[in-house]
Amino acid sequence: MEKFEVLGLSDELLKSIDDMGFETPSEVQEKAIPFLLAEERDLVALAQTGTGKTAAFGFPLIQRVDPSSKMTQGLILSPTRELCLQITNELKNYSKYVDGLNVVAVYGGASINDQAKQIKRGAQIIVATPGRMQDMMRRGFVDISEIGYCVLDEADEMLNMGFYEDITTILADTPEEKSTWLFSATMPKEVARIAKDFMSDPHEITVGSRNVGAETVRHEYYTVGGRDRYLALKRLADANPDIFSVVFCRTKRDTQNVAEKLIEDGYNAAALHGDLSQNQRDLVMKSFRTNQIQMLVATDVAARGIDVDDITHVINYQLPDEMEVYTHRSGRTGRAGKSGVSMIIVTKSELRRIKQLERLLQKPFEPKKIPTGIEICEIQLYHLASKIKNTEISEDIDPYLPAIYDVLDGLEREELIKKMVSVEFSRFFNYYKKSKDLNADTSGTKNSKGNSVRYFINVGERDGYDWKKLKDFLRDQLGLDRDDIFNADTKENFSFFNTEPQHKDMILEFFTDFKHNGRFINVEISTTRPDEGRRRDHNGRDRKRRRRRDGDRRRDEGRKFEGGRRKDRGDFKKKDKKKKNEKSSGFFFDNVYDPSQSKKSNKRKRRK
Repeated sequence: MEKFEVLGLSDELLKSIDDMGFETPSEVQEKAIPFLLAEERDLVALAQTGTGKTAAFGFPLIQRVDPSSKMTQGLILSPTRELCLQITNELKNYSKYVDGLNVVAVYGGASINDQAKQIKRGAQIIVATPGRMQDMMRRGFVDISEIGYCVLDEADEMLNMGFYEDITTILADTPEEKSTWLFSATMPKEVARIAKDFMSDPHEITVGSRNVGAETVRHEYYTVGGRDRYLALKRLADANPDIFSVVFCRTKRDTQNVAEKLIEDGYNAAALHGDLSQNQRDLVMKSFRTNQIQMLVATDVAARGIDVDDITHVINYQLPDEMEVYTHRSGRTGRAGKSGVSMIIVTKSELRRIKQLERLLQKPFEPKKIPTGIEICEIQLYHLASKIKNTEISEDIDPYLPAIYDVLDGLEREELIKKMVSVEFSRFFNYYKKSKDLNADTSGTKNSKGNSVRYFINVGERDGYDWKKLKDFLRDQLGLDRDDIFNADTKENFSFFNTEPQHKDMILEFFTDFKHNGRFINVEISTTRPDEGRRRDHNGRDRKRRRRRDGDRRRDEGRKFEGGRRKDRGDFKKKDKKKKNEKSSGFFFDNVYDPSQSKKSNKRKRRK
């Protein structure tokens, strides 16, 4: 709180900040708030999604408007209905101790007359989507000719959605002497053009570097065959039992199809796209925010309104058409100081786009393997055991215990544990025991460290570790360099990590009877491997691959005689029969259907 006090905010705003539990301002807030309170000047602020941009412009705007006047003094433009509503609700929370201040949301999908009535009663601040705002202006429902402040939030996304003409029309109806505050995650040419045409010598604030991804997000990619994309998505979900994610698709159709498949396969999933009604979208977002939905499948446009701090994973089911959009996607996770993972499912032909993203975000993308079925079973087994151990016993079960004891009477402790774990474990094992390897052959491309050793460690997110903190902890304890520990995956109560083989003996010896904060930390070798379950011959070669190769050779030898004298009589009969059928259909040799000719001419050909 002390740091917010030195920014120059009013007592009413500080009281709201205290109620909301904010302790320290984010970097963009620390830079923007004092400037906007002290200077009547235009501002361009570049900061990643999830860095607190709403508060960075919201607090100064609330403090600068006059609540005693019913005239509209501030306009905020945002790209989507969800984001418009989200900003409105946040501003209302910020200003709850400011008497007389009204914030009105103006967006499509709701009654325009109701919105007009709210503005007529007095709205010092309007939060609007560009399309609906233009409609309100054409009908004379709103007057922005005397506003003092105009905020363009997520400016790059508004321009990506084709709102350039709408924005320029709206800005042309505002006074020249107003202050314009532009907030954006990236700075493409179109945003720079807006700044040049409608802003006067703007002050620029940059948090991090331009177009650079957040430091708290790890980027991974998985290379699969085009037909295995959905199977890969399911395995990534199963390998992360506590996943709380947004899955991005390019089109509304793919979004709906993927969500329906996930629901059919038993996952807590839902779709979010533009074809849903406003009521449907509100219900989906409410379910997602309350963790009733674990996998929200969304289009880029619809996801602009998602502001949830606890998202663990962003899964790029398909890469976006515009590379800059990936920055917005990955910004859905790793928010409020927490770490997150952005996963990309790609085919071999898309690997070049990974290089483009690495250059754009100035960050390395880690190639990883889709887990095998056996690896997923191992993860699920550990997760189930941890879940049972950490479950709080409910007293409501007491009346039923005598009957339960009678049912389980005669079972030994070890047998009882095996049966309990098998209830859930068998479901995954039966599904995955004959599953195929989904990883595409990426020979000649950048691979992860191949001959590494994978370890299991009995600490996880419940103990305060994410993948980044786990790597830091292990490096500090073991005295290893930054790149010696990799592929760290944290689950709720346990984790995995990899090292090169030369560190194996030292690590296992170090963690023998090792205690940290009064607790034993156990590290073991994870026994499963991606190629486990493949059958090999006495020379160690893959039998399945050899059989496939031998079959190809036999087929090639058979083709040498196709059409020659060594073809048997039966083959010639089949070929003659095929030609006869083709002739009888009227579409063989010179009787081919020609779309350039008249219908009458083509009919004559068929009669021949």
